[in-house]
Amino acid sequence: MASLETPVCDFGSPAPNFSLPGVDGKTWTRDDCKGERGLLVMFICNHCPYVQAVRDRIVRDAKELAALGIGCVAIMSNDVNDYPEDSFENMQRVAEEFAFPFPYLLDESQAVARAYGAVCTPDFFGYDANLGLQYRGRLDASRKEAAPANVRRDLFEAMKQVAETGAGPADQIPSMGCSIKWRAD
Repeated sequence: MASLETPVCDFGSPAPNFSLPGVDGKTWTRDDCKGERGLLVMFICNHCPYVQAVRDRIVRDAKELAALGIGCVAIMSNDVNDYPEDSFENMQRVAEEFAFPFPYLLDESQAVARAYGAVCTPDFFGYDANLGLQYRGRLDASRKEAAPANVRRDLFEAMKQVAETGAGPADQIPSMGCSIKWRAD
C-alpha cells in the first residue's frame, strides 16, 4: 500500500464543478454542496486505514464547519472493481454507520478526482466563498492511528480562518494517506 502526501496549496485555484450520485439517492453538484462562506471537498474511501482512523473527527469537523457557513462533501474515487470494500453499497453503509452530515458521492469515472488533482485518501481541498482554494493540508497529526484527542485541529482551524477572513493559513502541513486507486484503463 503506497502512502502519498498532497502537494502544497495552489492558492486561489478554482473548485472544479461536478455532478455525482450520492449515497442518499440524489445527484449533487459543487454548488449544491457549497456553504455561504466556503466549501470543503474531501476525497475519502472506506478501506483506507488513514481515513478509518479519522472518520469520527471528519464528522465532528464537518458539523462544526457547517455552523460557520462552510459546506462539506466527501467523494470516493477509487476503482471499486479492485477495491470492493469501496463499493456504492458499502459507501451507503459507512455513511449511515458514521451518520455523515455531508453528501458522500461516487466518482466512478474518476474524472472529478483528476480535475481536482486528488492524490490520496484523505485529501482535503478547502475553498473560500468564491470557490478559490485556500487549504490543501491535513486534518490533524493522525496517520494510520488517530492522534491524541487534544492534538491541533489543522483542517478545522484553517477552514474557520477561511470562514472568518476569506484566506487560508500560509503554512500548511500536507495530508498523508493511501494513494487513489486508479483504474487500469
